[in-house]
This record gives sequence, C-alpha cells and structure tokens, in this order.
Amino acid sequence: MYCPKCGAQVAPSDAVCSTCGANLQPAPPVAPPYAAPPVYAPPMAMAPPVGQVVWDYASWGTRAIGYIIDVLLIGVGMAVLYFVLGALSVSMFHLAMGRDASQGLCCMWIILFPVASLLVGLYNNATLVAQRGYSIGQGVVKVMVVDGNGQLLTFGSALVRLLVRVAFAFVPVLPLLDLLWPLWDERRQTLHDKAVGCYVVNMGNRV
Repeated sequence: MYCPKCGAQVAPSDAVCSTCGANLQPAPPVAPPYAAPPVYAPPMAMAPPVGQVVWDYASWGTRAIGYIIDVLLIGVGMAVLYFVLGALSVSMFHLAMGRDASQGLCCMWIILFPVASLLVGLYNNATLVAQRGYSIGQGVVKVMVVDGNGQLLTFGSALVRLLVRVAFAFVPVLPLLDLLWPLWDERRQTLHDKAVGCYVVNMGNRV
C-alpha cells in the first residue's frame, strides 16, 4: 500500500504516512443535503377548451318578463286580426248570402279566434325566433334563443318548440310546470326548450 500523497510505502494498518504525515483513513461519508418534501398543490381549475361555448343563461325572472310582454303583444295583435278578419268575413257573407251582418260576425268570431292566435303566435314565436333569435318580448329584455352550437334555430325547430308549448296547454298542470322548470334546471331550460335542445341566453354575454 502506498501513500496517496507522497507515494511512500506504508502498512495497511497505518493511520498516517510516516514520510509526509498524510492522513491514510478514508473520509467519512458526507450526508446529502436536506431536501424538503414536495408540497402538494391542487390542480388548477381547467379553462374551457378553445372554441367551447360558455353560456350565460337568462334568469327565470328575465324570461318571465319577456313572456308577459309577448302575451300582451300577442293579445293586442290577435285582437286586431280578430276584428279585421271578422269584419271582412262579415262583409263577404253579407254580400254573397244577404244575411244579417251580426249573425255572420258572431259565427266568424268563433272560427277566427284560434286562427288569429295561431297567426300571431307563429310570427312572433317561430318566424322571428328563427330569423333573428328572439321574439318581441325577448328582444325587449335582451335574451335570445340558440341551439347547442350557439346558432339560430331553424324555422322547423322554432315551430316544434312553439307547438310543444301549445300542446302542454291541453294537459292539466303541465303549462305551470313548464313555466317554472328553469327555476331548478341547471341550464335554465323550460320543457319546450328541452324538446328541441335549445337555450335562452343573454345577448352579448356569451364567449
């Protein structure tokens, strides 16, 4: 065995070199530096994927106000059509059949009431919703109807949505349930919204 410092021959049991005095004992192992344990960090909330629509659903109160406005406007429009069409029909009956105008008016009012309601409802709740995304009342409260991709409904979808709501009127309690459904629905949909997979959202607040 030789001294690592001067190269002199030494015995294995020697603690120091007799020639240069170098320490021949191995150095004690050095403990690794203390490393703090990793700190757990909860995952960050994931942002929506790029291009995914984040909805700002219209509140129930806003929808209710828009609905009331629509009902009032439809009532006015229906009354106008009711009397205009009724008067025209009475005139035609009087000229063609020579009957008393009051009799014709009475009969035609019974027939024209559902016709006038249907015409006004189709225009306000199907045609306007398909063309621009909202009825007159919805436009006043700044909400609109869109499909699952954020696009306007087709006229067919808007018509089905309207007809479903009309059909509910023939089932007891169902119209009220449909009206109140957005109060507990996660996406604030009515039942007639769910029928065509559409949503009512606030205008200008979607990203």
